[in-house]
Amino acid sequence: MFVLFNIIFCIAAMVLDNVLNLTVDNLPYGAIYFLYVFAVLIPGLAVCVRRLHDVGKSGWMILISLVPCIGGIWLLVLMLQDSVPMENEYGPVPMS
Repeated sequence: MFVLFNIIFCIAAMVLDNVLNLTVDNLPYGAIYFLYVFAVLIPGLAVCVRRLHDVGKSGWMILISLVPCIGGIWLLVLMLQDSVPMENEYGPVPMS
C-alpha cells in the first residue's frame, strides 16, 4: 500500500508542477515533486528494510541494488517473496 500511495502522490506532484509551471527545464517534474521525494526518502528506506526483514534477509541487502543491471532485479525479487512463515531473527511473523 505504501508503494501504491507513493506512486499516486508522485504523479499528483508532477501534475501540480506542470500546472503551476514549476518544472525544471524540459523535465516533467519540479519543486513540489522534489520536496515530496525528499520527505518520503527515509520512510521509504524503512519500509524496504522492514520488507527485507519479513523475508528473513538483512536490511543491508538493500545495497544490492547498487550492483548494475542485476542488483535492482534481485532486490525486486526479494521484495516480491512471501514472508517467512515462522518467527525469524528480526521478530515475529508480521501477519499473525
